[in-house]
Parts: sequence; structure tokens; C-alpha cells
Amino acid sequence: METVLDDLEAESAVVRAMVADLDDAAIGGPTPAEGWTVRDQLTHLAWFDEAATLAATDPATFRTQADGLQELGPGFPDRIAADHAGLGAEEVRAWFAGARDALVSTFRGIGPKTRLPWYGPDMSALSSVTARLMETWAHGQDVADALGVLREPTDRLRHVAHLGVQTFGFTFRNNGREVPQAPVRVELVAPSGALWTWGPEEAADRVTGSALGFCLVATQRRHPDDTDVATTGPVAADWVSIAQTFANPPGPGRAPGAVAAAFPAPTRPPAGGPA
Repeated sequence: METVLDDLEAESAVVRAMVADLDDAAIGGPTPAEGWTVRDQLTHLAWFDEAATLAATDPATFRTQADGLQELGPGFPDRIAADHAGLGAEEVRAWFAGARDALVSTFRGIGPKTRLPWYGPDMSALSSVTARLMETWAHGQDVADALGVLREPTDRLRHVAHLGVQTFGFTFRNNGREVPQAPVRVELVAPSGALWTWGPEEAADRVTGSALGFCLVATQRRHPDDTDVATTGPVAADWVSIAQTFANPPGPGRAPGAVAAAFPAPTRPPAGGPA
């Protein structure tokens, strides 16, 4: 729990640094997420940070509010963004910083296995924090792409990659399809050069590439063709085409070539091990 919270704070610092000098006009600039500005990305993070903190401190009130919000339908995140479209850059930065600091402080006092309500099934406190880290990295990617920033990948991506693997079954169910029974082997090269693996080594279906590429695909921030992610077998190929770490209806993802920001050179491991 402490490791994930430390990594969440580090990922938060990256986002804060990217937007530290933006004025009101720049924070209203568009991002690759259709209809969403830099402001929307940050207010989305701040709003759901406060929701996660409420779920941890007052579960009953959270559940009442969540039920009312979900009655608005799957587009309620767009409604939240629209409600805060008038905030200036300083207001947005202050809200994000305050909401994130409050969340980290709250969750440092909670056991990792504590069950908390959310917009769907309850989850553990550890899963809640991991989801906040994934969201921070993913929405931070939208901000980076909007500002033309190429972020330096770190081994904090392991949290995002693990969530990408763990949501295999969810991804298929979310698209109204049966979950394949064939196992998939995932082999990813970490930014540090380590090889991260999931699934049985003998599995015929395989996903390989860099951790960065896989995380970009799993969070739907890049089309698979714009990364170094490679697949072997029909199940692996099908999964990668619809992979989704976030608990919303199926997302549209990114079209091939839709994001202009350069992707680092492929770092697939050679047959003998990691690069």
C-alpha cells in the first residue's frame, strides 16, 4: 500500500509539473480525448479523488451520491467536466493538488484489504489506489500529448501494466463477449530493462513489447499499431484490440496515427530475454 501511494505521489508530481505554468487559455486547450480540454483532464482526476476519499471516510454518503450520479447514464464524466469548464488555471491546479493530497493522506491510514464502495462492485483500498494511479498516468498522457511533452517512462508503469492484465476478463465481458478460456502469456520490457511476465510460459497466445506500449494500449491512449506491442494467437490479438483498464462502457480508443506525439523506438525483448 505504501509503495503504491508513494508511486501515486510521484506520478502526481509529473502531472503538476506539466501544467504548472499554464495560463487560463492554455489550460482550456484541447487534448486527444475528443471534446476534453487539459482542464477537463485535471478536474476529472480531482473530482474522482474526492469521490474515492468520500468512499473511504463515509461509505454510506458515497453510495447515495453514486447512485444518483449513475442515474445520469454512462456519460456522467462528461457532465462533471462541463460543470467545471469555467475554472481558471490556478483554481484547477489548487483543486487537483488539494484533492490528491487529501486522498493520499486518507489512504495511508487504511488497510490495503479494506473493502470500499465504488461505481460498480466494491473494491479493496489497494485496488482503489492502484486505479487512481492508472487514471493519473492515463489522463496525464492526454495532457502530455496536448502539450507536446514526451514523458520519461518509469517502472511505476508496473502498476498500470498489472491492472491491464488483471482486466482481461472484464474487457471481454464489458464488450458483451464470452471470456476466452485460452491462457495468454504477457512479456513486457520495463523502462529499467527488466522483463515483467504474467501467465503460463507455455501459453500459445502471447503479448510482447515494452511496458510503455502495453500501458498505452490498455488505457486506450494509443492504437496498438502505433506501439511496439505484438501478439501471437487469436485470443491475444482480440484482447489487445479491445483492452481497457478503466471501468466504463467500452471506449472508442484512438484511431491509428491519431496522436502525433512520437512513440519511443521499439524495445521488444530478443528471444533470449529482456533488452
